[in-house]
Amino acid sequence: MKEIRIHARAGQGAITTARILAMAAFQQGKYALAFPHFGAERMGAPMNAFVRMDEEKVHLRSRVHAPDYILVVDPSLAVAEEFGVFQGLKASGAAIINYSGDPADLAGRTEARVWTIPASEIALETLGQDRANMPLLGAFAAATGEVELPALEKAIAANFGEGKIATKNIDAVRRAYDLIANGVLAGSRK
Repeated sequence: MKEIRIHARAGQGAITTARILAMAAFQQGKYALAFPHFGAERMGAPMNAFVRMDEEKVHLRSRVHAPDYILVVDPSLAVAEEFGVFQGLKASGAAIINYSGDPADLAGRTEARVWTIPASEIALETLGQDRANMPLLGAFAAATGEVELPALEKAIAANFGEGKIATKNIDAVRRAYDLIANGVLAGSRK
C-alpha cells in the first residue's frame, strides 16, 4: 500500500488534489481512499488530506503518519519547522513541493528524495490563478510513477467536466509532468 499526505492551507485545493489522485489510481485498476483532516479552522489554516492506494482493497481510514510521499501545496509549510511536514516521511519516499528555490534548501530535513517545482508560477500561467495543486499532481506522477498521466487527465476531466476548466487544469498538470519527466527539474537527496 502507498500512502500520501498532502499539506496545504484551507482553500488551496488539498481535498480536490486527494480526490483526483485517488480517481487516477482507480482509473488504473487500483483501490484508493482519499479523505481530509481539518478541524473547525478558518480559511488559510494549515490542513492535511490523505490518499491510500493499493492493488487490494484499502480498509484503513486513519490519518497517514508514515507516508511514502508528501505533496506540499503551500511552500511556507515546508520551510517552517513547526508544521512537521517531513515528519514520518519514509526514507525511500519522496516529497514534491511547490517551491521555486533550490531543492537542496529543503533536502536536509529528510532522507527522502525532494522534488521542488514552481507550481504556483505554472498555475498562474495556465490557469490564471494560484492553484498550485494541479501542477503538483503532474510532478507527482512524473517523479513517482505511481499514477500515469493519462489516468490523471481522465480523473481531472471527470472532476471538472469536459470544458475549459478541465482543459486548463490538464495543461497545468502536463507542464509540470514534462519538467520532471524530461529532466528539467531534478530531485535532491540529503
